[in-house]
Amino acid sequence: MELTKTLSFRLDGRRALVTGAGRGIGLTAASALADAGAHVTLAARTANEIEEAAEAIRARGQSADALALDVTDIATVREALSQREPYQVLVNNAGMNRPKMLPDVTIDDFDTIMGLNVRAAFFMAQTVALRLVEAKLPGSIINISSQMGHVGAARRTVYCTSKHAMEGFTKAMAIELGPHNIRVNSLGPTFLETPMTRPFFENKAFRDEVLSKIKLGRLGQLEELTGAIVFLASDASSLMTGSALVLDGGWTAE
Repeated sequence: MELTKTLSFRLDGRRALVTGAGRGIGLTAASALADAGAHVTLAARTANEIEEAAEAIRARGQSADALALDVTDIATVREALSQREPYQVLVNNAGMNRPKMLPDVTIDDFDTIMGLNVRAAFFMAQTVALRLVEAKLPGSIINISSQMGHVGAARRTVYCTSKHAMEGFTKAMAIELGPHNIRVNSLGPTFLETPMTRPFFENKAFRDEVLSKIKLGRLGQLEELTGAIVFLASDASSLMTGSALVLDGGWTAE
């Protein structure tokens, strides 16, 4: 009897780029990809954070370097990546939010959130993909979206707009890049407990509101994203493109 082989989750020999890699989801993704064997470039504006993170990865005997980069500066991004070997994995993570009720949203709020979450993310994916097409290499682009790319919520009108847009360009890019064996998927986490979000959850009303929506009854933890990130980056997900992998504790189930 011939048994079906299991595709590998390993990333040995592949180059991965993670944006917003100094902390939170970006740092978690960089660590997980390096642990799976990839050489990881950590990109962010804050040079000292990503240098420290890259050094921590190298101290484990793995491969990493840092790239100080403002992803909203499209021309600089294109120039920086043109000087480097193509990246076969992109974790398109840099993003932001300014939670406000609809009457309080300003034009600057809208432009700033959309500028990072949509404009910068779109052109980062485009830049990485075109380098792969030019080199005739396969690849995996992982757009870090949110459960809010699938539902709506008060105080998040602009954020929801941006993440629904990301879900749209994920699908459209997957269609165009499929013939080049470049896969494009999104990852949609729920609320996560991180050093940055912890102060918000000290507000009992807000915490209770969030937990009432998460069917598992608890906040997500960063390490709970690692398996999904490695899965999407690796051959284990080789048939998956144009899809959304939602890690929301059941938020969007109803």
